[in-house]
Amino acid sequence: VPPAKWTYQNITQMRQQLQRLGLSLDWECEVATCSPDYYKWTQWIFLQFLEAGLAYQREAAVNWDPIDQTVLANEQVDNEGRSWRSGAIVERKLLRQWFFKITDYAEELLNDLDKLTGWPERVKLMQANWIGKSTGAYLEFPIVGLDEKIAVYTTRPDTVYGVSYVVLAPEHPLTQVVTTSDQKAAVAAFIKEVSNQSELERTAEDKPKRGIPT
Repeated sequence: VPPAKWTYQNITQMRQQLQRLGLSLDWECEVATCSPDYYKWTQWIFLQFLEAGLAYQREAAVNWDPIDQTVLANEQVDNEGRSWRSGAIVERKLLRQWFFKITDYAEELLNDLDKLTGWPERVKLMQANWIGKSTGAYLEFPIVGLDEKIAVYTTRPDTVYGVSYVVLAPEHPLTQVVTTSDQKAAVAAFIKEVSNQSELERTAEDKPKRGIPT
């Protein structure tokens, strides 16, 4: 079934269900986001972001369903690391994708929280934490024997002289590069293990941090 036909059939069915419930809705104001008359404007808005330098591409890890061949939100991965629909074990996969530079507005968003009158302080605090402004510095650690450097962000650059090791994410492009021949098998096994974990599992605060020497 063509996606357009299937979508409009579902819209018709849902409209009939809502009408049977007796809901008073203005059906002349109905909007279908799959309609060309609608998405031409979302495309136009995206182009404005792109021309203003606020849309960019980079590689990032996603939750990948190997059966449905699609990306899943964290909420679509169950507590066993399986897809909510296909039941497949979800994989962590690097994909090149589009992002919006909302970081350009971090300061403005934070400052304007003070203008929200009547909002509970806990909600404003949640918003501030979501914006996640952090003040620190980027440092570069040269790799012995390689013409490469590891860029690290820290909020405490004054403690750099006490650094004993640097942690790389399993999917970091330099992880395989800096791994010695003696550790390649162990590192490969560790990468395979964590590749099946969701973002929520990997960042859970109630679990011990794990790693492996390279």
